[in-house]
Amino acid sequence: MDLFITFAIILVGVFLFVKDYFSIDTTSILIMAMFIVAGVLSPEEGFSGFNHPATITLGCIFVVSAGVFNSGILDGLSYKIIKVAKTHYSVALMVFCCISGLFSAFINDTAVVALLLPIALTVCRETNIRPSRLLIPISFAALFGGTCTLIGTSTNILVSSYAKKHGVEEFGMFEFSGAALCLLAIGFTYIFIIGPLLLPKNRGENNELTKRAESYITELFVEENCVDINTLLGKSQLVSDYHVNVLSILRNEVLKHNFSLDTRILKGDILKIIVPPETLSRLLDLDGYSIKGSNRMKLAEEKFKSFNLYEVIIPFGSSLSGMSLKGINFRNQYNSSVIAIRHRGQNKYDKLSHILLKEGDMLLILGQEEEINNLESNKIIVRLSEYKKKKTNYTKAIPAVLIGIGVVLAASLNITSILISAMVGALLMIITGILKPVEAYKAVEWKVIFMMAGVLSMGTALEKVGGATLIANNIKETLGQYDAQITLSLIYLVTFICTNLISSKATAALMTPIVISLSEAMQISNRPFLVAVMFACSLTFMTPMSYPTNTMVYAPGNYKFTDFLKFGTPLNILIWIAATFIIPQFFPF
Repeated sequence: MDLFITFAIILVGVFLFVKDYFSIDTTSILIMAMFIVAGVLSPEEGFSGFNHPATITLGCIFVVSAGVFNSGILDGLSYKIIKVAKTHYSVALMVFCCISGLFSAFINDTAVVALLLPIALTVCRETNIRPSRLLIPISFAALFGGTCTLIGTSTNILVSSYAKKHGVEEFGMFEFSGAALCLLAIGFTYIFIIGPLLLPKNRGENNELTKRAESYITELFVEENCVDINTLLGKSQLVSDYHVNVLSILRNEVLKHNFSLDTRILKGDILKIIVPPETLSRLLDLDGYSIKGSNRMKLAEEKFKSFNLYEVIIPFGSSLSGMSLKGINFRNQYNSSVIAIRHRGQNKYDKLSHILLKEGDMLLILGQEEEINNLESNKIIVRLSEYKKKKTNYTKAIPAVLIGIGVVLAASLNITSILISAMVGALLMIITGILKPVEAYKAVEWKVIFMMAGVLSMGTALEKVGGATLIANNIKETLGQYDAQITLSLIYLVTFICTNLISSKATAALMTPIVISLSEAMQISNRPFLVAVMFACSLTFMTPMSYPTNTMVYAPGNYKFTDFLKFGTPLNILIWIAATFIIPQFFPF
């Protein structure tokens, strides 16, 4: 009975992952809770994902990466990158891909892409290169780089730690680097040669969202005969009939950005609004409103100068994901207004307050520099509108880099396990003052931690009820007439298809116990199958939602869903075929 319940819960989980009703970490914890409530797992077994070596290792790696990243040591290359990349599109493509791939092998790939995005957009603004020609390659290069080392992606850590906990030898830091570099070479060749042919060439202006939104912004003066005087903003004709979004109010020479729909409109107010031109022409027929031109308006323009427009995206793990602007009271909480959203490939300029924000959404925010810096430092947004180099603090940067190198060397030379070296490295980042404890807590992507802890329960449940062995035996019987290489190829195919539909972590948690049981049933080495799962979970190019870095470049690149299918599907098939032959060369059966 437990076997049927387990498969039923897993099917429900897969459905929830595909439909995206909840955030991915919520779905993962919900699956874990269902296993516990159904009695398939005890509470101790269900929550064991939180003290799993993979979860603890990943948390420590986040802290070590943040210490290196926040020191500004990587920013020292920024202006050199911009200078070189501006020479020619092909040069820019190679420079950004190589840097993305190199850094992603040792630092969280989403952080690397977050660093390179504004730099790449700066290059695009100063040349005639479209962002759509650069951003997908940057994301894909980060995926290839992440497969090259054990700490390159959380999926590698998950598979290796899961295997070790079940009696399989843990992977070394660079054990699968040879195979990964071969795939990277093939992938980069595809990007450099096929990329210029398949990537969209004429996909809108770089700053299309900002340009159009700016044409919607104006200021209204509330005259003595205004029909809305002393009326609550939410009940005024301005808002209820014309659906105007009021961004700020200048009253008695004081600029009010913190207000609500219960704020009353008073005589002499100057309202900064966003409204489509066609609506504005109708709005001027409303008694008591006038636009620009007066001395009062000149004063208003001076006051409004402290607020600027900023293009930002919502990164993976942001607290904005899954929330609406109204739900978090964005205007009052952050003293800023969202005036446009690029949401799942569509630009939206009105009725924004109820849109559920998603990771990868691009926002156009009217706010002050201080507030935007605060949002960015708390990892709530990543700024795109301009690149500002961080000042490198070498008293922190040099020790941070040395600690990072020490973590890698200690694990690669088998001095200790990656769990211990990462833990010591994280502690050293705090003890030496490179990171404050609160900065270390912020560095951990808790969404990933909770997601990993939740999805690990699927693998635990599959093993406990014998599901992994049952599936493995069925695969062996079905594919018994084929050799191990064809079985490996089919495992890779199934894994990367599942990863493009659900999350890479969920797929890895499901496939790892299955391939371990399969290798035992076939009486061959489990190494090639585990590496195939690692690679197939990370090298996912077919959809913008298949991996966080793909999601991050979706809106800034002004891509359509079909752009990923068109460019990513042939690459996924090419890498699948190549991996079928390359993996056994490095990991014999």
